[in-house]
Amino acid sequence: MIMREVELNIPGEFKREPIFYHIIKNFEVIPNIVEASFSTEMGWAVVKFEGKEEELERLFTFLKEKGVEVNFR
Repeated sequence: MIMREVELNIPGEFKREPIFYHIIKNFEVIPNIVEASFSTEMGWAVVKFEGKEEELERLFTFLKEKGVEVNFR
């Protein structure tokens, strides 16, 4: 298992979508939210994800396809 720390920039249209619920239910990763801020227009979060490399890559692809900007730290 490896750990990746990322900053997620989340568009405002996701404020009613439980994106972290989908992450936990659909991916074999352990998310640890280090810091986060959300408003009506957008949100961002610094998250440490732990899991197998293939599963992390699958997760990051999913997030990018949803329109979430993923910046590796």
